[in-house]
Amino acid sequence: MSDLRAAAREAFLYTLPLIEIAAVRARGLSVGSPMNAFASMRNLADHRARTVTTPNNDTLYATAQLDLSEGPLTLTVPAGGERYVSLQLMDAWSNSFAVLGTRTTGPDGGTFTLVGPGDEAGIGPGVIRSPTRHVWALARILVTGPEDLEAARLVQAGFTVQGPAAPPMAAHARRSDPWADYFASADRLMSQNPPPASDLALLRRIAPLGLGAGQFDPAAFSAEEGEAIAAGLEDGRRAARSGGGLSGEGFIEGWAYPRAKLGDFGQDYMLRAAVALGGLAALPLVEATYLRAGHQGQGLFDGTRNWRLHIPADRPIPVDSFWSLSLYEATPDRQFFFTENPLNRYAIGDRTPGLVWNADGSLDLWIGHAEPAADRVSNWLPAPEGPFALFMRAYLPQPQLLDGGYRLPPVEEI
Repeated sequence: MSDLRAAAREAFLYTLPLIEIAAVRARGLSVGSPMNAFASMRNLADHRARTVTTPNNDTLYATAQLDLSEGPLTLTVPAGGERYVSLQLMDAWSNSFAVLGTRTTGPDGGTFTLVGPGDEAGIGPGVIRSPTRHVWALARILVTGPEDLEAARLVQAGFTVQGPAAPPMAAHARRSDPWADYFASADRLMSQNPPPASDLALLRRIAPLGLGAGQFDPAAFSAEEGEAIAAGLEDGRRAARSGGGLSGEGFIEGWAYPRAKLGDFGQDYMLRAAVALGGLAALPLVEATYLRAGHQGQGLFDGTRNWRLHIPADRPIPVDSFWSLSLYEATPDRQFFFTENPLNRYAIGDRTPGLVWNADGSLDLWIGHAEPAADRVSNWLPAPEGPFALFMRAYLPQPQLLDGGYRLPPVEEI
């Protein structure tokens, strides 16, 4: 039974991204967002945004769940000019197989053809082949301030998709469902989005569960075997919750730096599962680097105490676009969402209106639940009374941030 339990643990971690993306897809369909079409989130995310963990408060989103089973789709990326714009294309396993926009295709936008893994369409300029039938397309459009919102919405409206309609989508289990339901859904999704050949070693290890052909049969297991599978599933859930998500492993001078495979995970299934739970749809590091602050080796801060991030004048955060510090409350499942606060401020960064720099060019950010002195409110990031997490986003990071040549100063208690 130990082998079956181990297989179930590994299979849960392996398939969790399939289930999490299917959940996002189901939530969109439930509110009337059709497949193969963009839905625009016309306001910046706030404390009410609970669809995807660790949302940002820097960009508008446009999102589309795509099904390539009926043929290629045509994607249009609008011109962004000097504004940061990106369209992240993720396969069903949450790997980013392409990012279009400012960094890769330039400021003028363009039209692209997206084809499925079995499509006979040729290759050439503007043709992108997806590894899987299902694709999640997620656009981000920078908003530089309140007065820029309408202009950003005009760019947002330029993201379009044309092509054949998608077939009806079946309902799928959630990550918290019993093992029979969970693995039945994972099996169907695997059959629709076959794993790559490079995953064969893992597929052989989880073969006793009979996943991948769309014919998973929970009745084929005895009651004792079912108990072993259920135990393995719970082992996987615990492992995903403790896997670190966006923050990688360990803290260096008060910050956890992400691993290089973030956003395109290869065979790092543990990282992929942890990010599916705690940072789903994270961009590859060259597009955006995510760093999590820690205090005394821990990833959560106490909102009843006061904190400061001091950025020296001679050590500015090295980015080619922008940076922001986001504050989240943590759920029991180790997902992260914005928390309501008197300023309606969920992140603070180099574009925050009214931000005050020190006379020497340095910057102090004040963090905590209690309102600070009047001369500090402009640089205050409000926190809940309970535990909270801090994530730094650096968009289009410069090489020294990627290779470790630059380290952020720690968040200090004051």
